[in-house]
Amino acid sequence: MEEDNPQILEYAHSEFKRQNFKRAEELYSKFISSCAQFRECEASSLAGAYNNRGQIKYFRVDFNEAVEDFTSAIRTDSRFEIPFYNRGLIHYRLGFFDDAKSDFQQALKLNPDFEDAKVSLQQALLDQQHKINRGY
Repeated sequence: MEEDNPQILEYAHSEFKRQNFKRAEELYSKFISSCAQFRECEASSLAGAYNNRGQIKYFRVDFNEAVEDFTSAIRTDSRFEIPFYNRGLIHYRLGFFDDAKSDFQQALKLNPDFEDAKVSLQQALLDQQHKINRGY
């Protein structure tokens, strides 16, 4: 099982790119559980699997589960800026502006050239101010 783990991840990525999300999610889950079992996965590979599985759940509007996967990705590799950004998007959509700002700022601390994170941070700041101005 251990030696075919990288192939599972590669196959999962290719299914993800082809937008075969159901199959990709199954493969990411298989990869993640085999990592837990054998403990022989690179942090960056495992974090990528969690992040992409989180993306699939996000597309499905399964926000709580997506946040769990993004948080697992962050715990696995705290230098990976993408799951901070992705988790920030969900916090933003749910109106949790402080959490969103914190995630976007962390993504930018890790990658100062991350344009989408800059734009999202500005939008979160604006929307939070509007919310305050409206008094709720």
